[in-house]
Amino acid sequence: MPVLIGRHKECEILNECLTSPRSEFVIVCGRRRIGKTFLVDQFFNGRYDFSFVGKHRTPTKTQLSYFARELKKYSGRKYGPFANWYEAFDALEDYLESLPDDKKKTIFIDEMPWIDTQRSTFVSALENFWNGWANRRYDIVLIASGSATSWMADNLIENQGGLHNRITRRIYLSPFTLAETEEYFRSQGSPLTRYDILQCYMFTGGIPFYLSLMNPQLSVAQNIDLLFFDKNAPLRKEYDELYSALFSHVDSYLKVIELLNSRKSGMTRAEIAKNTVLSGTFLTTILNNLEQRDFIERYEIFGRKSAIYRLMDFYTLFYFKFIHGHHSKDEAWWSHNIDDPGIRSWMGLAFELVCMRHHTQIKKALGISGIGTNITTWKCSADEEAGTPGAQIDMLIERSDRVIHLCEMKFSEQEYPITGDYEMRLRNRMGIFKQKTKTRKAVVHTFVTTFGIGQGKHSSIVHSEVTMNNLFDN
Repeated sequence: MPVLIGRHKECEILNECLTSPRSEFVIVCGRRRIGKTFLVDQFFNGRYDFSFVGKHRTPTKTQLSYFARELKKYSGRKYGPFANWYEAFDALEDYLESLPDDKKKTIFIDEMPWIDTQRSTFVSALENFWNGWANRRYDIVLIASGSATSWMADNLIENQGGLHNRITRRIYLSPFTLAETEEYFRSQGSPLTRYDILQCYMFTGGIPFYLSLMNPQLSVAQNIDLLFFDKNAPLRKEYDELYSALFSHVDSYLKVIELLNSRKSGMTRAEIAKNTVLSGTFLTTILNNLEQRDFIERYEIFGRKSAIYRLMDFYTLFYFKFIHGHHSKDEAWWSHNIDDPGIRSWMGLAFELVCMRHHTQIKKALGISGIGTNITTWKCSADEEAGTPGAQIDMLIERSDRVIHLCEMKFSEQEYPITGDYEMRLRNRMGIFKQKTKTRKAVVHTFVTTFGIGQGKHSSIVHSEVTMNNLFDN
């Protein structure tokens, strides 16, 4: 039987809804494949007073017919046919009023965006149901869910009509952490090591559905072949549906995604606007929606008031690197090319992103969880006149006690060695950073690696280190 992994805070919110002295309107948000329906079904154990799932690309008349059928299943009485959604919600009120008054009545409407077909009156009927009846009671829990981010934002979260400020609880599901991903694999009886699970995270990003497609008894390489290179690989064409299922005006979203993929170190809003010819509130909406769904992340630039946006979706990065434009018919391509320099390069970049996503675990490992911090990035161009090279630091941890950690993130199969040349590069980069930023704070090198730093005379450049095991901290 499937087991609910993590989601402890989300379950607490749902439990609070059942014990609160008012009716609750809850929306469950999150990207496609994140487990919204699974969370609600598992928490309530499928025991609803009424539940309905919207049908994809289905006309209103058919949706209403299914709604009437579900009402009959729950109530034992025949309802319908309904001429419109007002009649459907009136019938739902009639049924719910027949139930005992001693407990909350739970209604779960899933894939709500699919119900709202053109000229369907669904949203206005929902407004009438909530404002005119449910909100005036104390015993209703209405849970709405759907992957279409644009619809959920426009019609529920930012509704300026009858549902304005009517949402009482908002649950947003994030991808699994490494700890939760490990918990998932252990629940499947998988023998994968933490090093293996880390690699799995690099192409799944902790998305529960992607993890569920993996065979826990196969190696990482075998699973990648199965998911991406096999003749019937289930994730090979996922990109074609991933963004279109979430966003209206998807072409504009894809412009931003493809642009950020071409600039792995990130771009400012001004640079994105210049290269996509998108601007104003429309671009702001796109960036906000992509950030809220964990596709991109915004990082402040150290010492400046501006910020960069960086593509952080592991699946998308994997797709562009190895699937888009890939025409090989080798169904075991990954296994046959495991030592390819391109794969090693991708692993290095992916490990950096894993570390950036797990900065909370890094701070805990450094013993600075209780200190105020700011996670930033920094880079500078080469100065030909001064004769100084360019430099870049993907992640800095700036502490309120006037210490700055320059984080180096290195993926390797063994302890990471620091050579004399590398030590000198680190010292030069630190010097450039201090010179350009004019910081008066203490600056130290922190290494985040898979298996630690190899001991040697050059390793003294490292002030503090964090290993892969620390990233798995819950």
